Amino acid sequence: MRNLVFSESCKETQVHALNPQSWLQVERGKLSKVSSHSSSSIESLIKVPEPPVLPLFKPVDYVEVLAQIHEELETCPVHEKSNLYLMQFQVFRGLGEVKLLQRSLHSAFQKATTIHEKLVFGAWLKYEKQGEELISDLIASCGKCSQEWGLLDIASQIPNESAEVTSSCYLNTGERSTIVFFKIGGEKIACDRQKIASLSIPFKAMLTGCFTESFLEVIDLSENGISPLGMRAVSDFSFSGVLSDLSLDILLEILMFANKFCCERLKDACDRKAASLVSSRQEAIDLMDCALEENSPVLAASCLQVFLRDLPDCLNDEHVVKFFSNANKQQRSIMVGKASFSLYCLLSEVAMNAGPTSDATACFLEKLVESSVSSRQKQLAFHQLGCVRLLRKEYHEAEHHFRAAFEAGHVYSIAGLARLSCIRGDKHSSYEKLSSVISSYQPLGWMYQERSLYSDSTKKLEDLDKATELDPTLIYPYMYRASSLMRKQDAKHALAEINRILGFKLALECLELRFCFYLALEDYKSALTDVQAILTLSPEYRMFEGRASASQLRTLVREHVDRWTTADCWLQLYDRWSAVDDIGSLSVIYQMLESDAAKGVLYFRQSLLLLRLNCPEAAMRSLQLARQHATTDHDRLVYEGWILYDTGHCEEGLRKAEESISIQRSFEAFFLKAYVLADSILDPSSSYTVVQLLENALTCPSDRLRKGQALNNLGSVYVDCGKLDLAADCYINALKIRHTRAHQGLARVHFLKNDRVAAYEEMTKLIEKARNNASAYEKRSEYCDRELSKEDLQMVTQLDPLRVYPYRYRAAVLMDNHKEKEAIAELTRAIAFKADLHLLHLRAAFHEHIGDSTSALRDCRVALSLDPNHQEMLELHRRVNSQEP
Repeated sequence: MRNLVFSESCKETQVHALNPQSWLQVERGKLSKVSSHSSSSIESLIKVPEPPVLPLFKPVDYVEVLAQIHEELETCPVHEKSNLYLMQFQVFRGLGEVKLLQRSLHSAFQKATTIHEKLVFGAWLKYEKQGEELISDLIASCGKCSQEWGLLDIASQIPNESAEVTSSCYLNTGERSTIVFFKIGGEKIACDRQKIASLSIPFKAMLTGCFTESFLEVIDLSENGISPLGMRAVSDFSFSGVLSDLSLDILLEILMFANKFCCERLKDACDRKAASLVSSRQEAIDLMDCALEENSPVLAASCLQVFLRDLPDCLNDEHVVKFFSNANKQQRSIMVGKASFSLYCLLSEVAMNAGPTSDATACFLEKLVESSVSSRQKQLAFHQLGCVRLLRKEYHEAEHHFRAAFEAGHVYSIAGLARLSCIRGDKHSSYEKLSSVISSYQPLGWMYQERSLYSDSTKKLEDLDKATELDPTLIYPYMYRASSLMRKQDAKHALAEINRILGFKLALECLELRFCFYLALEDYKSALTDVQAILTLSPEYRMFEGRASASQLRTLVREHVDRWTTADCWLQLYDRWSAVDDIGSLSVIYQMLESDAAKGVLYFRQSLLLLRLNCPEAAMRSLQLARQHATTDHDRLVYEGWILYDTGHCEEGLRKAEESISIQRSFEAFFLKAYVLADSILDPSSSYTVVQLLENALTCPSDRLRKGQALNNLGSVYVDCGKLDLAADCYINALKIRHTRAHQGLARVHFLKNDRVAAYEEMTKLIEKARNNASAYEKRSEYCDRELSKEDLQMVTQLDPLRVYPYRYRAAVLMDNHKEKEAIAELTRAIAFKADLHLLHLRAAFHEHIGDSTSALRDCRVALSLDPNHQEMLELHRRVNSQEP
C-alpha cells in the first residue's frame, strides 16, 4: 500500500502549537538565535512520530514462508496456483520488493484458471499501472498493442451448464391440442405446446402432465411479469434456441420469467445476451442487482468487469460500494465465483490507498476476513482489519482482529496489541508482550523497535541500537537517535546520524527531519536544499504532520537565502555533480526550473539523478515532464526513447533514437542509441557500433556533465574490448571536465595492467571527492590485501547495508577458514532484512557443502521465487532435490 501508514500514539497526543513561519518570518540579516526560541518550540520542530503499524503481511521467517509457497506451487493443482502467487505477492509487498511483487501479480494473472480470477488480477495489474497512459500511447505509436489488459469475453469463458428437458409427456398427447395460447393482458400468443414444454420441467408438467393447464388451449400468464413481446421471443427461442435482438428491458423481463419457471437454457441465453450489452458503469449498476437476484453469473461477471476496470474511480460511487459491501456469500459466489478472497484483497488495497478510515475500507476488509480460507489468508485479513480499526479508534474491535491474526500465526500483529495496551495506560503490558515475542522467536529488528516505544530512555536507546543491528533499513531508530542528539544540542552527531540513513535510503520523512535540524540551526541554505529535494520527489508533500505544505515552507526559507543567477546555478550544479552529491544536484535543478532555461533538458537531467537515487517512479514523472516541455521534435523523440527503454521496451526506444537522429544529429540521440545497444545486444561485434555512436555524440554540442558521462561510457567499452590505453585516455579526459566517477574506470585500467597500487590510489581519490562513496569503498577493496579489503568492506556495510557484496565476501572468507557456521550466520544476518538472490544462492551452496540438504533446498526454493529462470539456481535445486530422502 504505497501511500499508507498507520500509527497510533500510546496516549491522545497533544498537538503542539507549532507555527513554522515563526521561525522564518524575520528580516534577513536580523535572525534570532536558536537559544531565543523556547525549548517547546524546538521540541515540536524535531518531533519524531512513532513508527506505523503497517497493514502488511510480515511473517517472522519470510524465507520459510516463501519456500513453503514455492513447494506448494510445485505440487498443487493448477486451480490453486493463482491464490499462492497472491500470497507470494503479499510477502514481497511486506518486504518492500516492488519488482518482485509485480512479477508475482503477473504470475497470478497468467495462472488464473477462471474468468473471475482473470478479471481480478487483470484489473489489479491495470490499477498498478495507473498513470502510465503515456507509455501505452508511445507503445501504440510504435505499432505494438497498448492494451495489455483488454476487455475479456466473459460469456465464452463461463460454460453453459443448462440441461435439455426431454419432450416426452406424461399423458397421451392426442388428448390435447399441439398449440397452446398464452394470454397476456388483451393478447394471445400462440406457442407450440411441446416446444414450450421442453424449456423446463415446470412447463413440461404444466403443459403435458396431469395439471388442468395441460388440457387448456388458453392459459393466462398476465400475472407473471412477461409482456406479449417477451412471450413471442420465448416462443421463437423454443423453436430456434436463439434469442433475437431485443431491448435490454425485454431481455431482463425474459430473464426473470425464465428464472421463475426454471427455463435454464432460456435463462442462460438471456444472461449472455444481457451481459454483452453492459458497457458503462451506470448500466453495470442498473444490472448488477438483477444479476444477483436472478442468479445470472455471466451478467454479474460483466458488471464486475466494468467496475474493476474503473478502479479507483468507481469506489467513489456509493452504489458500487454498496454492491461490494453488502454482498452475502451466495451473491459473492454469483458475482466472482471462487475468487472472493482475491477480489476483496484488491478492493481493500484500493480503498486503503484512497481513505484508510473510510467505511468502505472497513467493510471490504470484513468481507476479506469472511472470504479467508487458509491460515495465511486469515493472518493477512485479520491483521489489515485490525490496522484499520486501530486507525478508526475502534479499539475493542482492533484488539479482537489483531489477536485473531496473532493466534493464526501472524506474530507482527503483536505490535497492534501492544499499541492498544499502551493506549489503555498499561505500558508495562506492552513491554512484556514484545519481550515475550523476542524470547519466543528469532529476534527481528521490528521487535526491538516496537519494544523501544515502551522502554525508559536508557533501555529505549539499547533497543533501537539492537533494531538497527538486526535491520539497518528501519527508519525510526535513526530518526529518534538523531532527534535525541539534537535535543541535547549535539547538532554535529545529530546530522551524522540522520545522514547515515539518507546515505542509502532516500526517505522523505528523514529529509524532513534534517530540514528541521537545519531550520533550528538557522542553516537556511541547507534547509532549502532539503525542501527542494523533497518537492522533487513528492510535489504535494506536506510537512509537520500534514500541517504545512513543503512548497509553502520552501517559499519562506528562500527569503533567507541569496538568489542565484543562471550562471551561479550551473556552477553549483557542476560542484555537486562532481562531488557525487545527488541530493544537492536535485535541489539545484529544482531551482533552475524556475528560470527561463530550457525545462526539457533540466527535467531530463533530474530523471537521471532520480534513477541513480533509486526513485524510479519520480524519475519516470520527470521524464514525462521532459517530453512535455521538449522544445524540438528531435529532443521529444529522445525523451520518448528513454521512457520506452526504462519501461523495458528496448527495441522501441532504439527506434525513437534513430528517428531523432534522422531529424537532427544530437548528443542525446547518439548517446541513447549507444546506451540501448550496449545494454541490450550481447554480441561483442556490436562494441564497434557503440564506440562509433559515442564518438559521434562527443562531436555534438552538449554540456560538460553529459560529455563526461559519454567519455566514461566510451572508456568502459574500450576496456571490454581490451583497448586499455584508449580507455585510459577517455577516463583522463572525463576527469579533466570533473566527471569524478571516471576515477573508478581509470582504477580498473590500472588493475588490468597489473598495477594494483595505482588502482588503489585512484579509488582513494574517488573516496575523498565523492559525497556518497559506499560503492567506491567496495570497488577499492578489490585492489588491496585481505585485511585492507575487510576494512573497506566493513565501511561499505556501515555506509550502505543494502549492498550485498561485503556479506558474500566475508562469508566466503569464513568458509575458506572452515568456519561454516559463522559463514552461514554472516549471510543469514543480511538475508533477514534483504531478499537477495546472490545471498540465498551462496547460503544454499554452503548448506549443500555441509550436508544440510533440507536447508539448501529451502534456500533454493526462495531464490527461485525471486528469479524462477536463474540457471545456476535451477541446477543447484535439481541437485539438492535429488539428495532429499
